[in-house]
Amino acid sequence: MANSPFFPATASLADAHWQLAQINIGHAIAPLDDPRMAGFTSQLDALNALAEASPGFIWRLQDDSGNATNIQTGTDPLRLVNMSVWASLESLQAYVYSGPHLASLKQRRDWFARSEGPALALWWVPAGHRPTLAEGEAALARLQQSGPGRAAFTFARPWPSPERVPA
Repeated sequence: MANSPFFPATASLADAHWQLAQINIGHAIAPLDDPRMAGFTSQLDALNALAEASPGFIWRLQDDSGNATNIQTGTDPLRLVNMSVWASLESLQAYVYSGPHLASLKQRRDWFARSEGPALALWWVPAGHRPTLAEGEAALARLQQSGPGRAAFTFARPWPSPERVPA
């Protein structure tokens, strides 16, 4: 985690009243049933199960199939969305940047086109809140328009929860 003016790099970004929401989007290079996407789709259930079993995991966006791949955020069927809520930045980072998820992340260019804008946004939500797709899209838009800050940020430029921001 990068240093911040609000806390040292080793300080926890978790507290009892706020949880970390994340959205990431990707534009698939082909429909999910295309053989070029098999490497991605074959890992999806296992990665979702690993996330759910990870310390700090709270919630993820999913439909009746247990995935979010059928949830459309616009008119483009190749645009895929992933949203989840975690207890802290550290818990999300531990999942994203280790084990099978990290291996999959390193292969993302095999399945997804390079994004022209932010593909990931993080933001704090009150504990117990489940963000909507509209909230996630708004976080991505804020990040695109204003860069990292209180309303939306990145792993590289994290922001403390509202309780931890000095008055």
